[in-house]
Amino acid sequence: MAAAVSLGMTRFAYALLLPPMREDLSWTYTLAGAMNTFNALGYLVGALLTPWALRRWGAVRVLLAGSMMASVLMGMTGFFTEAFYLLVQRFLAGVASAAVFVSGGLLAARLGAHTPSQSGLLLGIYYGGTGWGIVISALCVPAAMTLAAAEHSPHTWAWAWWCLAFVCAFISSVLFVIRSHLNQWMPELAPALSEPPHENDAARRVAPATTATQPVWRVWTAGLLGYSLFGVGYIGYMTFVVAVLRDQGASASNITLFYAVLGLAVVASSRIWAGLLNHYRGGQALAILNTLLSVATLIPALTSAWPAMMVSGILFGGVFLSVVASTTAMVKHNLPAAQWATGISAFTVVFALGQIVGPTVVGWIADGPGGLQRGLVFSAAALLLGAVVAWQQKPLNVQTS
Repeated sequence: MAAAVSLGMTRFAYALLLPPMREDLSWTYTLAGAMNTFNALGYLVGALLTPWALRRWGAVRVLLAGSMMASVLMGMTGFFTEAFYLLVQRFLAGVASAAVFVSGGLLAARLGAHTPSQSGLLLGIYYGGTGWGIVISALCVPAAMTLAAAEHSPHTWAWAWWCLAFVCAFISSVLFVIRSHLNQWMPELAPALSEPPHENDAARRVAPATTATQPVWRVWTAGLLGYSLFGVGYIGYMTFVVAVLRDQGASASNITLFYAVLGLAVVASSRIWAGLLNHYRGGQALAILNTLLSVATLIPALTSAWPAMMVSGILFGGVFLSVVASTTAMVKHNLPAAQWATGISAFTVVFALGQIVGPTVVGWIADGPGGLQRGLVFSAAALLLGAVVAWQQKPLNVQTS
């Protein structure tokens, strides 16, 4: 549920809302892409602040507070039409998303540590939760906009943001209830999903020691760069693919089907790639998944055939969140548990840096003669380069127990 809020709706619902907002507000593709660039910039700030927040309040509290904050910020989007205020909102929503996603990933890693044979599957299930958020977005956005049109609202897209904000607030409330009754309802999971004794003290001891671990991070250069290029490439597809479908003449029902199926593929990906995440300790999983994403991203740039577009959506959805899970698995394979939060945050930072570049560059290219298809070629090239770089990442010779 946390992943559904932090990425599935807070970030990826924007792809469905970009075309109507762009038409209503007379945006260029560059400005439309900048909305997700500011979201990624906020995600970077959130990733930098989250380790401090984890040390101060713990992963569970950060997750709950961030989820509710993201819900409020999504609701605020429907009240603005000026680009400046919408950019600020996307930035702040990115901060909240990072807090939720990083803390949730840390909790999933802890849970996996209690059942090592299922750790890849558990991480995949957590990150695959983003798919449920995408499915909810695909169903809610057109329904809310249809209702708004019936009420003759001047900005139908605003109703969609309010609908999504309500769903996110409901999910955040459910998360709070589950946390309050964790010991009663799920006693076998409570130790893994609660704050370990003296966690804050342990985190404080780890934080000043990061300087001493710099040689370790230097040998992670290939993995970090490959993941950054993933951020550059994937976000172009997720920002503009619905706009591409509309340009190709796809009907509203076909766009809903496409995005919902993409989301379901994200959910299914947790089982598809669990063995791959458990098997490889270096950057091989990241490289393989980046290559598949490059193929999926290139398809809409080469053809508008509807069956090919569905293949692209299913392949992309079935892979892209598993790339995120692969970096968490890499951290777990190569670092002691006390450094997991630091490791996950480091990958989150380079991920955010890549996402900052991707949407605006693709939008700028799309405003030129090549259109959105040429922008997707850029995204596919970034993903393929990321695969080549990530393949060079070797496992670290570090004791993790």
